[in-house]
Amino acid sequence: MSKLYDIISAGEMLIDFTPCKEAYTYTANPGGAPANVAVCVSRNGLKAGFLGMLGNDDFGKRLQATLIENKVKPLCNKLTDDAVTTMAFVTLYDNGERSFTFTRKPGADILIKPDDFNMRDVENCTIFNAGSFSLTHEPARSTYIEAIKKASKAGAIISFDINYRDAVWHSEANCLKVIEEILPYVDLLKISDEELFFVGGEKNIDSFMDEYKITAVIETLGSKGSKYYYNGKSGVLESMKVKAVDATGAGDAFWGGFLSNLVMQKVTSVADINEVIIEAALKYGNTSGGLCVTKMGGIPGIPTKEDIYSAMLK
Repeated sequence: MSKLYDIISAGEMLIDFTPCKEAYTYTANPGGAPANVAVCVSRNGLKAGFLGMLGNDDFGKRLQATLIENKVKPLCNKLTDDAVTTMAFVTLYDNGERSFTFTRKPGADILIKPDDFNMRDVENCTIFNAGSFSLTHEPARSTYIEAIKKASKAGAIISFDINYRDAVWHSEANCLKVIEEILPYVDLLKISDEELFFVGGEKNIDSFMDEYKITAVIETLGSKGSKYYYNGKSGVLESMKVKAVDATGAGDAFWGGFLSNLVMQKVTSVADINEVIIEAALKYGNTSGGLCVTKMGGIPGIPTKEDIYSAMLK
């Protein structure tokens, strides 16, 4: 039986203020890792839903419209009046990397509650994807943990992107304490090479996966590509060579492409996953992320399925 959604992505959607050439001037772009992933899934021709709270303000309405324009179903049944839409000010460096300053005291993303959406949607997807950003505060933390558990019980593949931001967690230990509650439900874990602390270091990944019954760990290596850990094996797939303009959203375009390709390969459960499928999905995800860094902004830079296939043929 087919699911209502191929992939639901849960967590923050926010406004990324991306710097212009003039000092201290910014362009407002839609962003937020889970929202970026949802848009990427839709641009790959799949059925995508986004689960996250937005503010009842001009930015929140704009972001909701962005989801709809990109054929992503917003799953929250309202916009909140209790906080403004979360904002991030991006600082770019010469190599295309970036840092963030967040306006979030509080931000709308942390105010989602179980009665703000229909839990049956969560139980009706092939892959349920989430990240750590909105887990910093209640009520979002308990809400998303409950959603992850419900999706897992319903048979969804659970994808989790650590996506650690010191500016909101303040310490890796604080983040790890919350993530440890989620790890027993995670099938696919995405980390960056800077987040290996969360798995006890690279040498500990196999035992970490055994402890939590994680099917695959995917490590992003920036311009060097990505690395997979699966069934006691590992491998690196190099990224495409491009001139990086803005790395904002690149990891999300990678992950959205990777997850989309799993669905495109007819993966419906972890039993369908093998090393060949993972390598194919990584190649696809690498291309998606590589194309994204050639444009400014998060969601504006996310490529379509046609863009990715065209680049893979070159």
